[in-house]
Amino acid sequence: MKIVVCVKQTPDTAELPKVDLARAKSGELGVTMVVNPWDEFALEEGIRLSERFKADVTAVSIGPAQAIEALRTAIAMGIANAVLLSDGAFKDGDAWATARVLAGAIKKSGAADVVITGKQAVDGNSGLVSVGLSRLLGASYLSGVTKVVDISGGKITVERGMEEGKETVTATLPAVISVAREINEPRYPSFMGIRKASKAAVPTWAAGDLGLSASQVGKAGSVMDWVDMRKPPARATKCEMIKADSVEQQASILMDRLLADKVL
Repeated sequence: MKIVVCVKQTPDTAELPKVDLARAKSGELGVTMVVNPWDEFALEEGIRLSERFKADVTAVSIGPAQAIEALRTAIAMGIANAVLLSDGAFKDGDAWATARVLAGAIKKSGAADVVITGKQAVDGNSGLVSVGLSRLLGASYLSGVTKVVDISGGKITVERGMEEGKETVTATLPAVISVAREINEPRYPSFMGIRKASKAAVPTWAAGDLGLSASQVGKAGSVMDWVDMRKPPARATKCEMIKADSVEQQASILMDRLLADKVL
């Protein structure tokens, strides 16, 4: 069995507020870059599935040369193999163009039985790359996965988190699964893992290595374009303490206020 985990290097969430619009548009964010927090759950699940099913697991990431650090973190956690997809032509690609590059890498490395992604990236927040991947790979798509029950007989069975509870679903392989944070608790890289990752050879593939032309990737291969990007206006917060002689009176006053403001 072959498993591929898609990873993205994103700004540290503690430093996201420091990113202004000019930096976001230029791509030079000037902040600490880390493994996308949602992808940590995908990495952990890839490691666990490789142990459960004796599978070969590979982490794949798109980005500049510095994105190799995200892959080294993956290796330090326990991922066996990693590939960096780095090419100036990949810059400014939307979710569809990104999915096309990832799909090209997965096909080049040999068809994967299971592709694992995080729910979304903390910078773009679209959550669309996994959907595009399933379409381009001709694979089943399962989102909101909270547990992988079994993989056997050419099928995968998972539990999915729903608003009204959980559901168990079986789909045909190959499959792309987008995992939720409830699926596991990501491990910390071990000292030996960090040492191994620092010495690991991580191959870098460009568009030509994937059989993709410049018109298929990056901005040229995108179907969406950001025509405007701005921060939302600051909210005028207003807080008022409700004073009354009893909790019941406070609740009654609060209910009257909520009804008056059409909140309820």
